[in-house]
Amino acid sequence: MLTPMSLAEAKPNAAPARSYKRVLLKISGEALMGESQYGIDQAVCQRMAEEVIAAVNAGTEICLVIGGGNIFRGIQGAAKGMERASADYMGMLATVMNALAMQNAIESAGGQARVLSAIPMQSVCEPYIRRRAMRHMEKGRIVIFAAGTGNPFFTTDTAAALRAAEMGCNALLKGTQVDGVYTADPKKDKTATRYDTLTYHEVLARDLRVMDASAISLMRDNGIPIVVFSIHERGSLANVLAGRGICTTISD
Repeated sequence: MLTPMSLAEAKPNAAPARSYKRVLLKISGEALMGESQYGIDQAVCQRMAEEVIAAVNAGTEICLVIGGGNIFRGIQGAAKGMERASADYMGMLATVMNALAMQNAIESAGGQARVLSAIPMQSVCEPYIRRRAMRHMEKGRIVIFAAGTGNPFFTTDTAAALRAAEMGCNALLKGTQVDGVYTADPKKDKTATRYDTLTYHEVLARDLRVMDASAISLMRDNGIPIVVFSIHERGSLANVLAGRGICTTISD
């Protein structure tokens, strides 16, 4: 595999153009906060919506999973004494709020979006049905999966991996705070180096915490590459889909 690259030396990957017909984009809830300490920054939400619409217009079918950490994180609630299952359900409801905000941003920008929830709430959004979700994407609609897997004790990373496998996605794109996977947190360690490529086994063996172990294993078992990139750079989604963006690709 390629050796790590220092932050100062980081350059766009010289990879051939990719042909991703269908992808799942995983966005953390924190990404929607912008410069705020919590909640949803509508300007950030609008920018992301416009980039997703542009990708769909370019011919890629896209579905999304958005975390809920900007509103409530179940594992933190449990750490403060709350019963874990109840805390996780609260976190799932937070993802529904984010999904509805993103749907509104997409539709206000001229796109079409549908929110499908693993927890039925028919007066708010559609229930998750696999064939319905696939049909929406085939019609050019952006599908946003909400409420995780519908079960406590599973993260939104695992939900993203599960939906990517169910939808037959060609890749799982994870939009993060940094432009790839590093040997350490580059915001805290200036000597941290970025990997261009990694294998699933290397991620697990080195405990790099890109996604939780169950999500990595599910992507490995289904042969779906994980592409980690910075969601905060304007145009980054289009660049990654075109094979010219700075990112880390995890595959066999």
